[in-house]
Amino acid sequence: MSDQNKEIQSKPEAAQSTEAAPAVNPSSSWKRLMSKKWAFPALYMVAAAIILTLMWVYQSSGTTTLTGKELGLETGKAGTTVTDANGKTGDSVEVAANTETMRWPVNDRNEQPVVMPFFDKDAPNDVKQAAMIEYGDTLIPNAGVDLARQDNEAFDVLAAASGKVTNVQDHPVAGQTVEITHPNGLVTVYQSLSDVKVAKDAEVKKGDLIAKAGRSELGKDLGVHLHFEVRQGQNGTALNPETAISDK
Repeated sequence: MSDQNKEIQSKPEAAQSTEAAPAVNPSSSWKRLMSKKWAFPALYMVAAAIILTLMWVYQSSGTTTLTGKELGLETGKAGTTVTDANGKTGDSVEVAANTETMRWPVNDRNEQPVVMPFFDKDAPNDVKQAAMIEYGDTLIPNAGVDLARQDNEAFDVLAAASGKVTNVQDHPVAGQTVEITHPNGLVTVYQSLSDVKVAKDAEVKKGDLIAKAGRSELGKDLGVHLHFEVRQGQNGTALNPETAISDK
């Protein structure tokens, strides 16, 4: 009987001890954690790190960074070889073309020298006077240069650079005129021409024959000559051809 009484007494005690133990409430623990000042910044940093990691893994699995050589875009000089991504070799091809320079629109500048210079407002007075075109009772600053032979003979007029012919006309004062627009935005103008060889919208290459030198009403005192201009766009600011031309 004593053993049974002990067992009976132990059960209520166990029940009392179980009831006495405080129950842990997960929601209240979470609230206490979130009440800390550092909780939200810490969670933000963890979330950002996870997102960035997932993005990096996704991008790394789907893309590969290739060099210019692996893409076959590495340039080299003619006669050399390059190796592509598959290990094959072949002749190199220069992808980035050099910017084309501008040349004088005549075959030999020594034979067709400048007989009237460009009007530069900063030049000495004697140079500015030499660059004034007299037309009737009017003096006009020369917006280009004029070239002519000493024997007053006609000569070939060449394209100063590659481009598209954007205007061909017979002007009553300036004479036969050709205008070429170039990829770099510059426009070259050729006036006082004869025997024009090109038509509007034609594509020309640097050095192509476009006409012969001729005469014009505006430059009648110069005889057979070429009036040549370089402009920044159509009807744009006139540039001094002496400084705009790289091929001397």
